[in-house]
Amino acid sequence: MIKKITFSALMLFASLSFAQLGPVGHLTIFSEDGDKFTLILNGEVINDVPQTNLRVEDLNQPYYNAKIKFEDKSLMDISKNNLMLTDVDGIFADVTYKIKRDKNNKTKMKLNYFSSIPVRPDFIPPSNVHVIHYGQPRPVQVVAPVQQPVRGVTQTTTTTTTQTGGTAVGVGVNVGGVNMGISINDNMGGGAVTQTTTTTTTVGGGHVVETVEPVRGCNGRSCMTAGNFNAALATIKKQSFEDTQLKTAKQVIAANCLNVDQIIQIANTFSFEDNKLEFAKFAYDYCIEPRNYFKLNGIFSFSSNVDELSDYVQSRQ
Repeated sequence: MIKKITFSALMLFASLSFAQLGPVGHLTIFSEDGDKFTLILNGEVINDVPQTNLRVEDLNQPYYNAKIKFEDKSLMDISKNNLMLTDVDGIFADVTYKIKRDKNNKTKMKLNYFSSIPVRPDFIPPSNVHVIHYGQPRPVQVVAPVQQPVRGVTQTTTTTTTQTGGTAVGVGVNVGGVNMGISINDNMGGGAVTQTTTTTTTVGGGHVVETVEPVRGCNGRSCMTAGNFNAALATIKKQSFEDTQLKTAKQVIAANCLNVDQIIQIANTFSFEDNKLEFAKFAYDYCIEPRNYFKLNGIFSFSSNVDELSDYVQSRQ
């Protein structure tokens, strides 16, 4: 009798564990201009307190109808049907969207796709992101007294550098965690990328603050060889939708270093200037000749985009 009860309990625990490990996606939405907002998914209010950078984890539906209301009532609501949390093959991903103001109407807001990475169970969100686990009760907001920092603050910095070799770099790598079927061996060293993560711990006022900041860049490495770049460009162009093209281009950039002319060629594959601008900003940290980045001004038809890219480049220097 005891054996039967034990076996039944084990089976129940296993079934519950399996249910909890079902496929899920994560959604991050941030406001480019710091406008606080409330997110509503399928009619359900996600955050009671308006946020500027919100992450919703463990979403189990591939698409959601989303509505965004702003704390500033002068700003227009955003409604977006079929907000996608999967890649083109239906694999759940960790997707980020950004809110920005319309250039011609500052009260009109837009929600644009920003980036996507495969779902990682060990992912730790940055400290400035408000995280909500979907399906769990939202905690009561408690305002604690502000602790003033004390003199004699100590700060420790730990830097971890990971370097990927110049061989067997994936040009297509994957889209949303799915292999695109193109892998390129780069024995010239053009595919090598160094990524540095800096963790800073500050002690003061009786509390500890930890931040993790990825630092991107090429650190003097050479750009992609002509053959590898042409294969990457062909992979980007054959994507059916411009959002997927932008997504693929970012993944190519994140694994390789490019010169200005290569970045211009990729940027010119996009029809929409917003996508050109977003890609140009993203690619700056992976350019081997940042001093010549002014050449990208020629890809834009609107002077406002030239100004925005120039301001961004200056802020990165």
